[in-house]
Amino acid sequence: MDQKTFTYEARDRVLVIHLPKELDHHNCKNLKYETDLLLAENYITRMVFDFGKTEFMDSSGIGVLLSRYKQMSLSGGQVAIYGTSPRIVRILNVGGVTRLVQQYDSKEAAIYS
Repeated sequence: MDQKTFTYEARDRVLVIHLPKELDHHNCKNLKYETDLLLAENYITRMVFDFGKTEFMDSSGIGVLLSRYKQMSLSGGQVAIYGTSPRIVRILNVGGVTRLVQQYDSKEAAIYS
């Protein structure tokens, strides 16, 4: 996987988003655009972010996560995350994301919980 690209996986009404090594202002615009398209074309009730390869995230990444949380909440959906390193957890804590979004230890738990 290219360090700046995202890959997506759809399972029924769940969208899994595999994040790159760096989640920053350079690629967050693409993430927002691509997830907008996927949400418009599919009936998604759960959005799962895979942080397994992510080593860096700035405030743009926090902003995208919070906007997706708000969008999913308004439609009755949920957002979940998994694969976070201690460094990413600290960033998510500071940004207030962990108070809103459930964290899981595995992809399966994030999808099926």
